[in-house]
Amino acid sequence: MAAVPETADIVERALRAKIAAAAKSPFVMGICGAQGSGKSTLADTLQKRLVASGYKVALLSLDDLYFSKDERQRLAATVHPLFRTRGVPGTHDVALGEAVLDDLAREGVTRLPRFDKRRDMRLPHDAWDAVDGPADIILFEGWCVGARPQADDELAAPVNSLERDEDPDGAWRRAVNGALRGDYRRLFDRLHMLVLLAAPSFDVVAGWRIEQEATLRHNLEARGESTDGLMSDVDIARFVLFYERLTRHILEEMPGRADLVIRLDAARRPVATN
Repeated sequence: MAAVPETADIVERALRAKIAAAAKSPFVMGICGAQGSGKSTLADTLQKRLVASGYKVALLSLDDLYFSKDERQRLAATVHPLFRTRGVPGTHDVALGEAVLDDLAREGVTRLPRFDKRRDMRLPHDAWDAVDGPADIILFEGWCVGARPQADDELAAPVNSLERDEDPDGAWRRAVNGALRGDYRRLFDRLHMLVLLAAPSFDVVAGWRIEQEATLRHNLEARGESTDGLMSDVDIARFVLFYERLTRHILEEMPGRADLVIRLDAARRPVATN
């Protein structure tokens, strides 16, 4: 399920070259990739390697910026019912992300938010990880980190049954696109380097996501912990529909501007870079 070591080697070389040529601190690298592409494993591996080289490295995940379930219920009531499900732009606390990046540039301790997906809520502040600042490098990973909005005319036709049946007038997808044009653009403009782990197509994403859930289930059972809150394969099949439009757009649009594109095969092996 995890990214293979070759991917970490490729990204590390590119990152070290960028850092050597840059006069920016903290240096913020974004890692974008579809669900299950290996972003988290890649970020963890890079953090360990860079810390071993003497860098102060902070790891921030877009997933840890999700609004909790109660907050999304309010979005569902006031904006669109589909915002009840976490994932798309509009379901993250972007202001929190900006504040964390600001804090990581300063002396002192910064708390990094953590989100419990099984309970669908952000953990209490005292349970967040602590990082001594200022950081030298910030690794910011997430499925749509660095994404840009679509053109308005691209929103007209639904891309799947979810959009066709539950967003027939396009209000939800226009709201998602509007979020990318606004707060998310400001957040993503803070990146100094953008890496894309490019899936071979959207068609592999559900399978990758199912593998993730199966691994998590196995690990919880091995520790004797509850698996309540995990998704079934049917749940995942619906869940990835929320991600389909923007994932397809990223795979089409981002390779033309990302600093590094690593094209993966269905087994997550890097098969090409540019």
